[in-house]
Amino acid sequence: MMMSRGYIRLASSMFTMVSPRFFSTAATRGVLSNDMVKASAVGLGVRCRSSMAAIGGGDKEQEKKQAVGGGGGSAKDDKEIVSYWGLDPTKVYKEDGSPWKWTCFRPWDTYRADLSIDLKKHHAPVTVLDKMAYWTVKSLRWPTDLFFQRRYGCRAMMLETVAAVPGMVGGMLLHCKSLRRFEHSGGWIKALLEEAENERMHLMTFMEVSDPRWYERALVFAVQGVFFNAYFLGYIISPKFAHRVVGYLEEEAIHSYTEFLKELDNGNIENVPAPPIAIDYWRLPPNSTLRDVVLAVRADEAHHRDVNHFASDIHYQGRQLKEAPAPLGYH
Repeated sequence: MMMSRGYIRLASSMFTMVSPRFFSTAATRGVLSNDMVKASAVGLGVRCRSSMAAIGGGDKEQEKKQAVGGGGGSAKDDKEIVSYWGLDPTKVYKEDGSPWKWTCFRPWDTYRADLSIDLKKHHAPVTVLDKMAYWTVKSLRWPTDLFFQRRYGCRAMMLETVAAVPGMVGGMLLHCKSLRRFEHSGGWIKALLEEAENERMHLMTFMEVSDPRWYERALVFAVQGVFFNAYFLGYIISPKFAHRVVGYLEEEAIHSYTEFLKELDNGNIENVPAPPIAIDYWRLPPNSTLRDVVLAVRADEAHHRDVNHFASDIHYQGRQLKEAPAPLGYH
C-alpha cells in the first residue's frame, strides 16, 4: 500500500512537470486525479492493448480507403501521372467527338486497307540468290505447318512476331548508314519502320482473338532470337538477298491468310466480332467480323511483298535504295 501511494506521488509530480509542455494552460496541473493515475499504473498490458487497437484502427482506415478506391490497386490506376517535366498526356478525339482510347497509335495513323491489290503476283526466282531466298522460305514453311496444323489464329500470331523483325532491322541499319555517311535515305528508313509497326499492329490484333500457350510463347523467344540475328547478318552481307527473303515470306503470309479465310468460310473457325483495336486501326464498320480483319491483314502483307521485292530489284540493278523514292504510306 505504501509503495502504491509512493508510485502515485511520483506519477503526479512527473505529470505536473511535463503537462505545461503539452497543454496551453497551467490549469491542467490540477486535473490529475487518483483514478487517472491508478489507470496509468495498470502497466504494459493496457499499453499493448491500446497499441493493438490503434493498429487495428489503422487497418480499418486502410480498408476503407481501398473500398473507396475500388480495391485491387484501381485507385492507383485511376490516379493521373504527374510529370515534373510538363509532359501532360494529349487528349485526342475521334471525328465524331468521342475520346480516342488507344495510345499505341493515333487517328492519323489509321487507314482503310486496299483490298483490290493483286494477291497472285509472284517473283519467279532466276538468279542463284533468288533461288536461295525462295527455298529458304519454303523450308521454313514445313515445320510451321507441322507445328500449328490448322490453328490459324496462333499461326498468324507466330507469323507476325517474325514478320515485324525485318523492317526494324533494315530501318535500323539504314539509319546507322545514313549517320555514318552523312546522307539521306530517300525515305526508306521511315518506310521500313512503318512496315515493322504495321506488322506489330497485326500481332496486337490477333492477341485479342487467340490465347497462345506457354510453349508457344517460349517458341517466340527462340525463333525471334535466331531470326533477328540471322537477318541482321544477312542484311549486312547482302541487302538484296535479305529483301528478297522478306518478299517471299510475305507471299507465304498471303497463302496462310487465304487458308485462314477458307477455314472461316467453312465454319471450322468461329467468325467472332472484330476486336475494337482492329475496327479503329483499319477504319472498319462497327459490325465487322474476324473475316474482315483477316482480309485487311492479307492486303497489308501483299503491300509488304511489293515493297521488299521492289527494294531487292533496286539492289539488283546496282543502285542504292536512296536513289529511288521510298513508297511511304503504301497500304
